[in-house]
Amino acid sequence: MLYALREGVRLVLEEGLDERFRRHRRHEEALAAGLEAMGLVLFGDPECKLPVVTCVQIPQEADGESVRRMLLSQFGVEIASSFGPLSGKMWRIGTMGYSCRKENVLFVLAGLEAVLIRHGVPVKAGKALQAALDAYDMSTETAGAE
Repeated sequence: MLYALREGVRLVLEEGLDERFRRHRRHEEALAAGLEAMGLVLFGDPECKLPVVTCVQIPQEADGESVRRMLLSQFGVEIASSFGPLSGKMWRIGTMGYSCRKENVLFVLAGLEAVLIRHGVPVKAGKALQAALDAYDMSTETAGAE
């Protein structure tokens, strides 16, 4: 565990905290933009959310656990459910660690869209990736202006 902790701290120091925080915000913004463009509703107050977990209301038409199982079996993507009074009402999608990469955010959006369509959930097909890419373009332009 000490070796893992040392390696984790080394990676944080190598990237730098400011860049690490920017990276997490950038990927969270792209994920949120894609989810909303698809027609899904984000859960909770956006002012209070962490950039490493995005919560999404499970559409009424969807069996949340069936969607999660198919996403895992067909795409190798695991999203979390919730527990307690929120069980069956929202999914939690992480953008941390290996998941905090552009290609992974785009992959989870594409996979989730396909699985929701397969489950008969009315989504705005094709909009998620476009919105996420637009968000990435905006974050690149903003970073260039700094």
